[in-house]
Amino acid sequence: MTQDRKVQIVAKIVTFGEIMVRMAPRGVDRLRQALPGTLEVTFAGAEANAAVSLAFLGADVDFVTALPEGPLTDACLSSLRGTGMGISNVRQTASGRFGIFFVETGANQRPTQVCYDRDYSAISLSQPGDFDWKTLLKDAAWLHLTGITPALSESAAAVTLEAAQTARAMGVQVSFDVNYRSRLWRWDASRAPQQLARETLVQLLPYVSLMFGNEEDCRLLGIALPDVPAESRIDRAIRVAETMHSAYPNIALFATTFREQISASHNNWGGMLYESDGRRVSLAPIRNGQYQPWEIRQIVDRVGSGDAFDAGILFGLTRDVFDPDYTIEFATAAGCLAHSIVGDWNYASQAEIEELMRGAGTGRVVR
Repeated sequence: MTQDRKVQIVAKIVTFGEIMVRMAPRGVDRLRQALPGTLEVTFAGAEANAAVSLAFLGADVDFVTALPEGPLTDACLSSLRGTGMGISNVRQTASGRFGIFFVETGANQRPTQVCYDRDYSAISLSQPGDFDWKTLLKDAAWLHLTGITPALSESAAAVTLEAAQTARAMGVQVSFDVNYRSRLWRWDASRAPQQLARETLVQLLPYVSLMFGNEEDCRLLGIALPDVPAESRIDRAIRVAETMHSAYPNIALFATTFREQISASHNNWGGMLYESDGRRVSLAPIRNGQYQPWEIRQIVDRVGSGDAFDAGILFGLTRDVFDPDYTIEFATAAGCLAHSIVGDWNYASQAEIEELMRGAGTGRVVR
């Protein structure tokens, strides 16, 4: 691992997407056990989660979304304000509703389940022209998007594309996490969800500089990889990155996580950052010169860990000195710690993440 040093955050990041109410039973209870009764209520959404992580790390980050006027939005904005992120560009509307999703945290052989209730949410009703992207992206270095917002409605997909096109025209770099959700992508009944996702998301790819994805995402986007017997997982990921860059030369950086799911409670976790310029590959975690994944044996909550990883990559890219080895080590450690925190938001600090990078992963009490 590269020797870490304190450096200044010099670039602004804007994230755009939906934030929802997250409702979950305590611990690993199922909804049918918990109801009637009490659910834990928090706020969450992929792009908001990334913004929260960045704000906790001291980054200059703004979150852009649309929310319905009312006390629930007031509570959400108060919570977001407390993280330190910018929320002045949240658009409050007289129509639409607050999206909701329900989480049943898995354990052992029972997987985590996520159920959405977000039809007709304020952001899904947004139209091109509702957001003044030239103003919102002024002074920004990065715009972070995911494939979740375009999955909500045809108009939300158009707004996302509008944001990416404006960013590219202004010289703002676009980062994009495919984040395919099979339970979404229902706004055109004439097309299957995967077809609709592919036809929509390929319109975004020409504007993307940094892509977060994996081999399944590559196939979803219509780009096939030949089968190479006995190819390692890392070599396969490198070929995915090379293939995406070949298809879309504007994709200069490709980041992916390596998740081995032994059970819902036990995962191995690592990551890779690929730079197309020079075909440079950085892996994490590295121990004794070799890739060795984090072994997470008692997952508390894995939802949002990918967003923590995304934020870690963006954190590294917006420091005054970009160190790819530090960046992937930091992002992977951030995602690892997110598995230990209830809810979608990663409350880990930069110091805690860097301690884990240095090998302090025993869970020993700190006094």
